Amino acid sequence: MMNEKIKARNRMKFKFAVRYLSAFAVYVAVIVGMFFLLRAVCERVIWYPEDPNYVFLHFIKQNSVAVIVGFFVVGWGIVTCVFIKKWMSSLDEITRAAEQITLSPEQAVVLSDELKPLQDELNAARENALRTAQEAKEAEQRKNDLLVYLAHDLKTPLTSVIGYLTLLREETEISPKLQEKYTGISLRKAERLEDLINEFFDVTRFNLTSMELEFERVHLSRMIEQICSEFEPVLQEKNLTWKLDIEPEITMIGDPDKLSRVFDNLIRNACNYSYPDTEIQCSLKKENDSIVCRIKNHGKTISKEKMGRIFEQFFRLDSSRATATGGAGLGLAISKEIVEKHGGSIRAESADERTSFVVRLPKQYSIVSNNSEKHGS
Repeated sequence: MMNEKIKARNRMKFKFAVRYLSAFAVYVAVIVGMFFLLRAVCERVIWYPEDPNYVFLHFIKQNSVAVIVGFFVVGWGIVTCVFIKKWMSSLDEITRAAEQITLSPEQAVVLSDELKPLQDELNAARENALRTAQEAKEAEQRKNDLLVYLAHDLKTPLTSVIGYLTLLREETEISPKLQEKYTGISLRKAERLEDLINEFFDVTRFNLTSMELEFERVHLSRMIEQICSEFEPVLQEKNLTWKLDIEPEITMIGDPDKLSRVFDNLIRNACNYSYPDTEIQCSLKKENDSIVCRIKNHGKTISKEKMGRIFEQFFRLDSSRATATGGAGLGLAISKEIVEKHGGSIRAESADERTSFVVRLPKQYSIVSNNSEKHGS
């Protein structure tokens, strides 16, 4: 796309140059032709010294080179002035177009045919700016809505915790079985409260500070195996099972905390959105010049519209306020930023009730334990 734009600009510049040189060449040809025509005519006529035209024509003949050069200079000046005026007119046209983009970005820019390539570029920039502004506006609105949602939902687990703890304090004759039940409920509500508070921090931090990575050697194989094992209790609740295909001893240079957050987010999503009694697949392999991690689950197919926005800030697959799966909508957006900061990419696919996330990290950042690979700078 960028090469096409450069080619279009070069073509426009070439056309201006050709027209300028062509106009000057035509002028030179006319002057030279007229000079030789006049000379040929004058040679056919007998001139006398007393003839008033004789002195003038004799002067021209004696100084023919200087006269021709003079005409060339005058002609070059005239042609240049004409084209400068034309260029200034084009510049004014471009300036007005730029002002229009600033004042009325909704209106399409229309330039003369000679500036058609520039017109296309300006309209593309205008549309991109409009799209970016709209996305920023929508993200800000989603952020504000989520802040209200989080503030409201903080009350629910807090009220439950207070209620159950008050019950445990006031009911002295309560059975150990009920004590265990109420304590477990209070603990789960407190954990939910902690999650909501963490989401508050994510919302307030995101885009307010630039993400900085602290690089060190990371054992990816062990990291992913450990994260998978930490989700065993979650899997048991829905009777989910693992299918792990993790190539051993793969390490890389990266930020362990940030990378751990990426895989924690992806595995958590897979658990939350899987149907009960299904299998979650997780693989880690080296493919050509990349290290690739795939996480696949069996659940509701994500629509194409949502797939196009799944990595947007504050976008939530499940808009229900009451669901435990609906976080602040930052997990995937932050994951994408972390992966790209490591020089990699992340994509998602969903079809036939199978959703998969693919994280691809460049091999130049990786080190395999046999020291056959080198990490990048």
